Amino acid sequence: MSEFSLKGKTAIVTGGASGIGRAITEKFASKGAYVHILELNIDNTEELVSDIESKGGEIKVHKCNVANFDEVKSVVDNIIEEVKNIDILVNNAGIAHVGNLGNTAEADLDRLYNVNIKGAFNCMHSCIDNMKSKGGVILNMASIAGSVGIKDRFAYSMTKGAVLAMTYSVAKDYIDDGIRCNSISPARIHTPFVDGFVRKNYPDKVDEVFDKLAKTQPIGRMGKPEEVANLALFICSDEAGFITGTDYPIDGGFIRLNGD
Repeated sequence: MSEFSLKGKTAIVTGGASGIGRAITEKFASKGAYVHILELNIDNTEELVSDIESKGGEIKVHKCNVANFDEVKSVVDNIIEEVKNIDILVNNAGIAHVGNLGNTAEADLDRLYNVNIKGAFNCMHSCIDNMKSKGGVILNMASIAGSVGIKDRFAYSMTKGAVLAMTYSVAKDYIDDGIRCNSISPARIHTPFVDGFVRKNYPDKVDEVFDKLAKTQPIGRMGKPEEVANLALFICSDEAGFITGTDYPIDGGFIRLNGD
């Protein structure tokens, strides 16, 4: 068996059809995992499924709002009924918000809480008993914003700080059950969302704004979704079996070399 193989493992990836989540889905499937995607909108997932299956990978897409406990529980129960054991859970689904404390409305805070915090809770809560039977790996997508704070990202930073705290707590509580729980904290990653945001808000300055965003990372560029997926693969593989309760910044030096 090759290094970092996920052959024979079942993985759940929330928000697994786009951006970082898609890169993780593709990477895990290429390494032999049977990947189950939880997505709120499944209208444009046919191409992803077709591409993975054409390469011999296994994938199934489930329409699910991770903020809804009953929906998550139902989907996870159906997955367990099919495959018996969940080996890997990647809590990747998340939403952002621009604003400081003063201009963050209560509705904004509730919306981010429901997806970024409660969504991760719902998925972990639904999977944990199954994982206790034979061990498993939980990987939460945090952010550098949860460690150092980012200007005008009050609600987002708050939710990602909570993700870090949940990661450490779950790692400690379930280590005797053979469950490892870690997190990844990306800085700016170049996804289609970034391209769309720049084109929508700065249509006359696309190149200038993109260059500015890239230069906020000390390494001089944004990260790639595939780079985050490679780190996720390592953390979720058996080769990382001695690692739990740890956050992995993947930030081009942002935290230690910049911090602004």
